[in-house]
Amino acid sequence: MGRRERRIWEGRGPGSGLSRDDRKGCRYELYFPDRLHGREFTFGSSTAADISDAERATRDLDAKPAALADTEALARLLLRAESVASSKIEGLVVGARRLLRADAARDGGEEAGDVTAAEVLGNIEAMTYALETVHTGSPITVPVLLETHRRLLGGTALGEDHAGRIRSQQNWIGGSSYNPCAAVFVPPPPEIVEDLLLDLCAFCNEDSLPPVAQAAIAHAQFENIHPFADGNGRVGRALIHMVFRSRGLTQRVSPPVSLVLATHVQDYLAGLRGTAYDGAPDSKNAIAAINRWLGIFAGACARAATDAMRFENQVRTIQSEWRTRLGPVRSDAAALRLIDVLPGAPVITLPSAQSMIGRSLRATIDAMKRLSDAEVVTPAHVGRQRKQIYEAREIIDVFTALERQLASPADDTQVEPPARPVPARR
Repeated sequence: MGRRERRIWEGRGPGSGLSRDDRKGCRYELYFPDRLHGREFTFGSSTAADISDAERATRDLDAKPAALADTEALARLLLRAESVASSKIEGLVVGARRLLRADAARDGGEEAGDVTAAEVLGNIEAMTYALETVHTGSPITVPVLLETHRRLLGGTALGEDHAGRIRSQQNWIGGSSYNPCAAVFVPPPPEIVEDLLLDLCAFCNEDSLPPVAQAAIAHAQFENIHPFADGNGRVGRALIHMVFRSRGLTQRVSPPVSLVLATHVQDYLAGLRGTAYDGAPDSKNAIAAINRWLGIFAGACARAATDAMRFENQVRTIQSEWRTRLGPVRSDAAALRLIDVLPGAPVITLPSAQSMIGRSLRATIDAMKRLSDAEVVTPAHVGRQRKQIYEAREIIDVFTALERQLASPADDTQVEPPARPVPARR
């Protein structure tokens, strides 16, 4: 049964240097979630229909971008969009160009001077690891979750003490940093977290539920466990895509679900909190809470997949225009290969371009000059050492437009403005 347990928080004395509110003691409630492995779930008819619609849209997105010469390029760009949005939910706001430039500077061997961009780049690394590690039929394990967390926090101030480690202390959401007296939610105590994670992974490796439902429930359970000192939301959203991959719902392209969840963040958080129900899992209260959360999550998946397919069509149109501007070249020309990969790396350095297309440095330089002359890319400089980069600004603009569009509750910024901070149109 999902249950709450009252405990006492011991206050601190006046000599602690804290304010009266921060040092006070109080009674607080811990939440103990139900185990998931082997559990049965009841879905209402409308929830089942929402789940079916979401899975159809997600499968279509994964199957159809074969029209792009390089599907990996679309996958990389959408992975960035997902990581940016997942970070944004945690209050880490960074625009596409700023992030891409920070990434290019790091590729050039410079330390990231932009702390926020560095944290978001850590989230991209964590998401990339998760999707490259979990394939169709492969298990989701506690070590995989720990390594995802390690990569997320590895370059941050908290990384040394907490990266890749299950928390050893009580944590909570909201209120003071020093006590849980005004907390919105207090997850279970640290001594049972590992057992709960083992149960969660066992549930993730079952196949009795539709993948979208399984991912939604797994994500909610992860948030209710809150197993880490920091980074729970971002790792929990990476878990969504692990389940999609493990169940074969996605194999190449992941929908930017977090972009939609970030737009409806109050509904998202309320849906998650509702899954921390009291009582038996087959009670009316528990069934209603799970169905309400599944409806929110499935709607976000469906919209993310639909808008991502529209985005893929825009990218394909841009690539076609680029080839026209470039003019006649051999079919195996390095410049054409660059056009294939640029959507996945719209801010690129010569060394990274050479690595991506597998040609000589001389051929890469010549190809980049041709693309610059054709106004496909624009030369620029980043970092303290003024490293040379090239920007595919049309891709950055359409990437920004996707983020703006998904930030509008009406799916159109001219009808309803973005519901959260987004980059301005260039």
